[in-house]
Amino acid sequence: MSDDLTLAELARRLDEAADHVREWRSHGLIGRADSDTFGPEDVERARLVQALRRRGIEFAAIVRADRDEAFLARYVAGIGGASGIHSLEEAARRLGMSVDTVRPLVEAAQLTDRQELLSDEDVEAFAGMKVALEAGFPEGVLAQLLRVYVDALGRVAEAENRLFHFYVHEPRRAQGIRAREAVEGGGEPSLVPIWGAASSDRLIPLSETAVRYFHRQAWRRALTEDAVMHLEEYTGVREDADVPGRLRVAIVFVDLAGFTSLTDAMGDQAAASVLERFGHIVRTSIGRWGGRIVKQIGDSFMVVFPAARPAVACALEIERLVAREPQFAAVRSGVHCGPVLYQEGDYVGTSVNVAARLVAGAERHQVLVTAAVRNEAGSLPNVEFVPLGRRRLRGLVDEVELFAAVESDAGIAAPRWIDPVCSMELTVDEVAVRLSLGGKEHVFCSQQCLQRFIAAPERYVPNVERA
Repeated sequence: MSDDLTLAELARRLDEAADHVREWRSHGLIGRADSDTFGPEDVERARLVQALRRRGIEFAAIVRADRDEAFLARYVAGIGGASGIHSLEEAARRLGMSVDTVRPLVEAAQLTDRQELLSDEDVEAFAGMKVALEAGFPEGVLAQLLRVYVDALGRVAEAENRLFHFYVHEPRRAQGIRAREAVEGGGEPSLVPIWGAASSDRLIPLSETAVRYFHRQAWRRALTEDAVMHLEEYTGVREDADVPGRLRVAIVFVDLAGFTSLTDAMGDQAAASVLERFGHIVRTSIGRWGGRIVKQIGDSFMVVFPAARPAVACALEIERLVAREPQFAAVRSGVHCGPVLYQEGDYVGTSVNVAARLVAGAERHQVLVTAAVRNEAGSLPNVEFVPLGRRRLRGLVDEVELFAAVESDAGIAAPRWIDPVCSMELTVDEVAVRLSLGGKEHVFCSQQCLQRFIAAPERYVPNVERA
């Protein structure tokens, strides 16, 4: 099958109206003067036009940017045009696979926008997937793995380009720096510095090396855990799973108490700075105790550990380190251990739900754990498990026996005040403003929080307390 497409074939591949594709060609956005067909670069140019239109960019603005700045050429140079165009049936024949096997993998790889037309690069990638199937990977499980690749590497690619845009491209544009060369010879220097292709070219040496390096490091850690799992099964320490993917782990949820109030009072930038400090503490502690971050949503981290002891030790260390931070929010954690189902790089099941409910019900500075964690981690040195009785957690039918994990040698922390507006904890030296209201003293980290309090004290008085 030729690399070139007719206008009708290109429209089908894009799932776009033929009249729209014809209009793009009439304005010189796609196509060549010496041919009625469209090559791989035209496909990528058309996809970019399509994406811009769907995001609400006016067509006239696209035409103007391409005429004045060679806009499409700059970005497509970074994206690259894939050679070879194969129908799903032809690709399956080349691979020696059935269409029914290939189609679910195409869907898992999020290639459904291709209208069942695959490139040489796609076919080469699917050849590697065939090797995995021949090695014994069930088709549905391989699809799970592909979705993990798509999600994880999609986040990587997004971070590469957005961070370059925010911290390299935008500052240079603000400084009025012009690109040194026009894309086409003889043109004036571009008014817009470092458009797409340049950023891609500069980041590729970093990204390709980093992906290989960090994957290798993570692979070594994963193989170590796999070796432990095999030996536990061999010696009978770990029972064989009743269903594939089921295993027993310890789950920790950890977040900052009052982070929503902090963000509302101090703004996104200040909250991001707090979150950066918090994230550094969490990641450092997790690395020391052999955990792995499964996901982060805002200020909340879900972390998995192979056993309860390191999970509790890590949660207590995070609490200890955060408590030392000057003018900072309080941390809280929930820890549970039990069976989970491993699926698409994530852990699902009742045990995860219990841990999530624990952190939601924990108080400031509290590491809340279940009886299962207490029984498994009870021999941790210098750690006491204070009984809290049985509680009903939201969303769970049965009551759960709870304990607070406390370091017995932690000592007495210096008293701190809580800013009722932003929930920051303050030592005496960190208090910026004091206010007496109704015979009670309130403290604030800044004039800004004081002013918000004065404007609506009834919103904040119930939250005032000593830490």
